[in-house]
Amino acid sequence: MIFAAALVGCNRQSSSSPTESKEAKQMMQGVWVDEESGDVSFQVKGDTIFYSDTTSMPSYFMIIGDSLVLGSGTSYGIIKQSPNVFWFTNQNGDVVKLQKSVDPVDSLGFERGKPQILTYTQQVKKDSVVVFNGERYHWYIAINPTKYKVVARTYNDDGLEVENIYYDNIMHISVFHGAHQIFSSDFKKQQYGKLVPAGFLDEAVLGAMDFNHIDADGLHFDATLCRPDGASCYMVDTQIAFTGKQTMKLMEY
Repeated sequence: MIFAAALVGCNRQSSSSPTESKEAKQMMQGVWVDEESGDVSFQVKGDTIFYSDTTSMPSYFMIIGDSLVLGSGTSYGIIKQSPNVFWFTNQNGDVVKLQKSVDPVDSLGFERGKPQILTYTQQVKKDSVVVFNGERYHWYIAINPTKYKVVARTYNDDGLEVENIYYDNIMHISVFHGAHQIFSSDFKKQQYGKLVPAGFLDEAVLGAMDFNHIDADGLHFDATLCRPDGASCYMVDTQIAFTGKQTMKLMEY
């Protein structure tokens, strides 16, 4: 009786676990194009989807039941699948209708090698002199691209979630009062962690640092942290006092 109960328990566990369809994955192999426009959507090799643009990272996938499941865990309902037809519902609820390509030219775009990693900004150096209460202050900003990678998740034209890789930046600010340097420091996006939510910060790039104004509190610089190619940004007032003390204040979102 104990053996029988254990066997039933194992069967329940096995039946409740999602099972990948090897046959459905095999039907996915090849290059897929939009039924109406003929535009290339993606290529499937083995258990990986390769996208047609030059920046999206390849994605591991499975076919479980009636769903296309990406490596990130995002799933899409399959409406129709055969060796030459693949229809699915994207993240907007639209039905994307693809057909397998029979044109060898469509596969040429996938022979370019690894997707490129994007630099959000070029190296920039800028400086100026400002005056407050008759005293001259010389500020200097350098925006330095790095090799620190930021993974940004977006949706392509088919409504599939894709990952793009960007390089982050390090900002440098120096402030001089005459020949005396009152401040000099590098800024990384992690330093804004107390003001910007961690989930946003992980996918954000420190994209800009600009001088704003000078007042009795010191020199004010605007640090901008944005999701690459997105409208979501945080702006932080990075204040450098005349004593060299640094403070930060969230300005906009």
